[in-house]
Amino acid sequence: MDIIRASHLGMCFGVRDAIALALDQSQARPLTILGDLVHNPGVVAALRAKGIATAAAVAQVRTHAVMVTAHGASDRTLSSARALGLEVVEATCPLVRVAHRAITRLVRDGYHPVIIGQRGHVEVKGLTEDLKAFQIVLGEDDVQRLAGYPRMGVAAQTTQPIERVRHLVSLIERRFPQSEVRFIDTVCEPTKQRQSAAVRLALDSDVVIVIGGPDSNNTRELVTTCRRYCSLVHHVGTESDLRAEWFNADSTVGITAGTSTPDPVIDRIELRIRQLAGERGDASPCAGSHQ
Repeated sequence: MDIIRASHLGMCFGVRDAIALALDQSQARPLTILGDLVHNPGVVAALRAKGIATAAAVAQVRTHAVMVTAHGASDRTLSSARALGLEVVEATCPLVRVAHRAITRLVRDGYHPVIIGQRGHVEVKGLTEDLKAFQIVLGEDDVQRLAGYPRMGVAAQTTQPIERVRHLVSLIERRFPQSEVRFIDTVCEPTKQRQSAAVRLALDSDVVIVIGGPDSNNTRELVTTCRRYCSLVHHVGTESDLRAEWFNADSTVGITAGTSTPDPVIDRIELRIRQLAGERGDASPCAGSHQ
């Protein structure tokens, strides 16, 4: 058995910085995070073990300090928190801020905003809550339901696969040939890197293990991408999710992970795959993974 890791996988700088900020701020005073800081149950549990609270809405916050997650929030939400006398600590990823500014610029320039993203996702809520009018699309059927405007400005949730985004932009342009469609690419570079690396990994693997929380959008997108190029793809959160029957002695096993997956989790899962190989008598060929 051979084990390979994607050239780009796991936590991005925005998530690492958000976690570090939460731990640092919580040392000074009680802290509540507005929602899950990242979509990874293990990380969320570790933060709670440090005494950091979470709240689903501003009105539920019981500490003086409240932290906005890496996914960002609308000005409306931030204003609501400050109106209650809360100290707002922002862990918003800088690349999510780029998306906010891009949408603001589109609206300012007279374009009706169309957001490519997952309706109801916390990042998409943050991108759209301050808008008077907007539309959200995620698939071809959504494009068919779009209302047309003379000027349409398109941006995307930062964790959407860029190939999907470009495809939907092309469909919008074809559906509304009389409209001026302006697209600003707001998909973040870590997402692009992980998606491209996932394609290469899946092409080289017999089995792909994608590691990440069940609510992580970018992890689910990695699963979808890998399944286009490899028939055996499994989404796991921890090493306990692995099954021995997924692996054969002569398999090449690829590993990738979403941007909220900690390095130790990736390491433990790779170690468990090695152990499973050893139990099957394949430990020797599995002795060295490569990237």
